[in-house]
Amino acid sequence: MTWSVYALKSLKDGNLYIGLSSDPIRRVKEHNAGQCASTKGRGPFIMIYQEECGTSRIDARKREKYLKSGIGREFLKNIINPGV
Repeated sequence: MTWSVYALKSLKDGNLYIGLSSDPIRRVKEHNAGQCASTKGRGPFIMIYQEECGTSRIDARKREKYLKSGIGREFLKNIINPGV
């Protein structure tokens, strides 16, 4: 099983959601269907970033924590708005 981290952008409020999953496409569908308490009512979402982290959930969790940090969020903002 391969684990991935992903970042979603809400088209409703512009906020980011960062998560990890072994099936990120299914997970995005769940977020958009309102099946996740942490994002319910904030969708629809578009995936702005996905990174495969190998077979280790622990490694994916470490990368997720990094992306949720200040410098990680800056990294994602540069992907959304390059050169700004």
